[in-house]
Amino acid sequence: MDVLLLIGRLAFVGIFLRSGIRHLTQREGMAAYARSAGAPAAELLVPLTGVMILAGGILLGAGVWADLGSLLLLAFVVPTTWFMHGFWRHDDPMERANQQNHFLKNMSMAGACLIAFCLFEQFGDHIGLTLGGPLF
Repeated sequence: MDVLLLIGRLAFVGIFLRSGIRHLTQREGMAAYARSAGAPAAELLVPLTGVMILAGGILLGAGVWADLGSLLLLAFVVPTTWFMHGFWRHDDPMERANQQNHFLKNMSMAGACLIAFCLFEQFGDHIGLTLGGPLF
């Protein structure tokens, strides 16, 4: 089971690691997209959230303070879902459906972050294939 949990963690954090790198290496384009979606302080928040999701992804993937990593990812996903994928703001049916799919995907990711937090908070010292225990 430990191997499956490790594979699941790595598969889950892959999207966050890629996105975090893009937040830092393609900062201007990401900030412009965030501004167009109505996100506040995009120039400041894009690199800040890039560091946040890179740290969260590394912590959860490696199993070092994975509970903290889960909370960092959750703290990114929830407001991002609201600001970037507010499907109710779109009149075009195709764009509305696209944004609704992203909204639902992100809410599923938020649920996975909560599950990971609870697992590591409750069983962290007994979960194998980690580089450390939980912080909390």
